[in-house]
Amino acid sequence: MKISDFQTKDVINIVDGKKLGQISDLELDLRQGRIESIVVPNQSRFFGLFGSGTDVIIPWKHIVKIGADVVLVKLEDARPYRQTDDTEGVYEFNRQFRN
Repeated sequence: MKISDFQTKDVINIVDGKKLGQISDLELDLRQGRIESIVVPNQSRFFGLFGSGTDVIIPWKHIVKIGADVVLVKLEDARPYRQTDDTEGVYEFNRQFRN
């Protein structure tokens, strides 16, 4: 699967049935060659410009199913986006496109 295809899927939380949005970014562990988590923009943001500026981080282990159109996740509580400037081996896929 291409990353661009992955980013067009809607993310749905199976705990409450809410649509969280679409994947905007991935956190990668380059040392182990795997995806650590997916990043979904907070829905209070308007075109990524206004709002609280926090994103929802969903660890890979919370992904239940990746379907043709949706990614189903089991997320009891959302944690805010963390910066990964000096995180040990974890990098963001779209980091270069963010301001």
